[in-house]
Amino acid sequence: MRFTRAELDSFRDATIPDLMPEHPRLIFVGINPGLWTAATATPFAHPGNRFWPALAEAGILPRVPAFSSGFDEHDRAMILDAGIGVTSLVRRATARADELSRQELRDGAERVDADVARWQPRVVAVVGVTAYRQGFGYPRAAAGRQEAAIGGVATWVVPNPSGLNAHDTVATLAAAYAAPARAAGLIR
Repeated sequence: MRFTRAELDSFRDATIPDLMPEHPRLIFVGINPGLWTAATATPFAHPGNRFWPALAEAGILPRVPAFSSGFDEHDRAMILDAGIGVTSLVRRATARADELSRQELRDGAERVDADVARWQPRVVAVVGVTAYRQGFGYPRAAAGRQEAAIGGVATWVVPNPSGLNAHDTVATLAAAYAAPARAAGLIR
C-alpha cells in the first residue's frame, strides 16, 4: 500500500480506536498516531516502524502481522488473543511527535491513567521515554521498570520503535519489550 503526501496529510488530526482486548494483559502506550497509522487505522503501521517485528522477535507474537496495509481479521485476532492492547497518549495524528504540545501530553497521561485503571492489565509499557517524562511528569525517568504505576498497574518505559530512533534495532527493541511481556506472563 502506498500513499501520496497529500493523501497522508488528509489524515492529520484524525484519530484511531484503541486496539484493546476484553481482558488485556499488556498494554503498550504509544505517543500518538502517525499519519500512516491514521490512514490504515492500525497502530505502528508505518512500513519502517519496528514495533511489530520486535514483538515477533521477542516471542510475544508468533509472527509479524501485515501491519503497513492495515490488519486483517487474523492479525487483529492474533494480537487480541495474546492479550496485547495498544493505545496512544495523544489521540490526534501528526506527521511527527514533536508537533504535540506538553499540555497535550499531560492531558493524555491523565486520560491513560484513568483508562488503565478501568482496563486493569497486568502491565503497561509506555513507548518513548521523552513522552513519558513530559506526559507523566517524571523528567529524570529512564527506560525500564518505573517506581510510579499508571492506573495502579506495574509500568515500564520502553524505546520508541520509530525509524527516527535509529540507534535501536529490532533486536534491542525486542529485548526491551520482552521485560514487560515477561512481567505480564506473555513469555518466559
